[in-house]
Amino acid sequence: MHAMQYEFTLPADYDMGVIRSRVARVAPLLDDWDGLGIKTYVLRERGVHGSPVNQYGPFYLWNTMEGMNRFLWGGAFQGPVDDFGRPAIRQWTGLAFEEGSATGSAPSYAVRRRQPVPEGVELAAFMADAAAETGRLAAEDGAVLAAAAVDTRAWELVHFSLWEHDTPKADGDLFQVLHLSAPGRDRLPRGRQW
Repeated sequence: MHAMQYEFTLPADYDMGVIRSRVARVAPLLDDWDGLGIKTYVLRERGVHGSPVNQYGPFYLWNTMEGMNRFLWGGAFQGPVDDFGRPAIRQWTGLAFEEGSATGSAPSYAVRRRQPVPEGVELAAFMADAAAETGRLAAEDGAVLAAAAVDTRAWELVHFSLWEHDTPKADGDLFQVLHLSAPGRDRLPRGRQW
């Protein structure tokens, strides 16, 4: 499993209805993308649920590098680049994935928490704790799924979880989910990834 996210931070007075319309138009194009586990079309609106910004930030869990590369270099990614500019793309290696207690529900909200991997920690223990936290999040009421991944260049851990309600039991940035493409969700490996 490989995680990926890019973000477009938009002006404070930006009409977020433009993003909603865009997602409604283009999201189905990835509903059967080979190699994609899930793509979550998420946004934050300034002043809603405590968000300080207007931001569109799709989050991906990939089953294959080929699927991700076909998305990035095969033309599909050019649309957002043409519309919003070329963003920096964060990428993380998968640590854990779990289906949630509300796995059959449509997600309404997502929580993303990024944190540094502290200097001096025992890496095996820290990553095992991150995998255990993924299981804890997935077991919470209303959790649709949870994942953890790490960027070993920046030594950054990310936890990402989807929820059927707006009161998730997870800390981090709260996003509204506009659409979930999940053609390979059933092929994402469960549990620890090592």
